Order: sequence, then C-alpha cells, then structure tokens
Amino acid sequence: MKKLNIAMALLLSASANFALAGDAAAGKAKSAMCAACHGQDGVSMVPMYPNLKGQKEQYLISSLKAYKAGQRQGGMASTMQGMASGLSDADIENLAAYYSGL
Repeated sequence: MKKLNIAMALLLSASANFALAGDAAAGKAKSAMCAACHGQDGVSMVPMYPNLKGQKEQYLISSLKAYKAGQRQGGMASTMQGMASGLSDADIENLAAYYSGL
C-alpha cells in the first residue's frame, strides 16, 4: 500500500507539471520582442545568442523565471532580466510553449 501511495504521489506531481503547458499561439504573438536577438523563428543569427527553437518547455520556463528574479548572472543576464521583468507567469509559459513546439 505504501508503494502504491508513493507511485500515485509521483504520478500526480508529474501530471501537474504537464498541466502547466502554455498557449503556443499566444506565445507566438508575444515573441516579437525575442526575435531581435533570438531570430524570427527562434534560431539566432548571432553566435552569442542561444537558439530557442526546440528547447525543452520546462527549461525555458525556469530560465525566464530565473532571469526575471535576477538569479542568473553574467553575459547578457542584465538584458534578459530587463526583458523578462515585464513578463507574467502566463507570458513565460506561453513563450515556452511556442519555442519548444518549433
């Protein structure tokens, strides 16, 4: 019984993470501000800027939230913090859904 309860708890926690998937269409509409550095289709023309196309959704969410909170330092962190500071959690999830789906 204990193993069943643990398995159910893991399953519920995993499914809760997938339930947070954003709206890719809304993310596409919001992506114009990202395109200047990361490319119109999420593929950057500038070697120092990462490609966003095809990145894992959860990675993009955690990265944007870390930039927004000022938890990432160095490189372009100050620029990204400024960009992310105006994003809501829904915006972040939507952008992540869009770029991960490309």
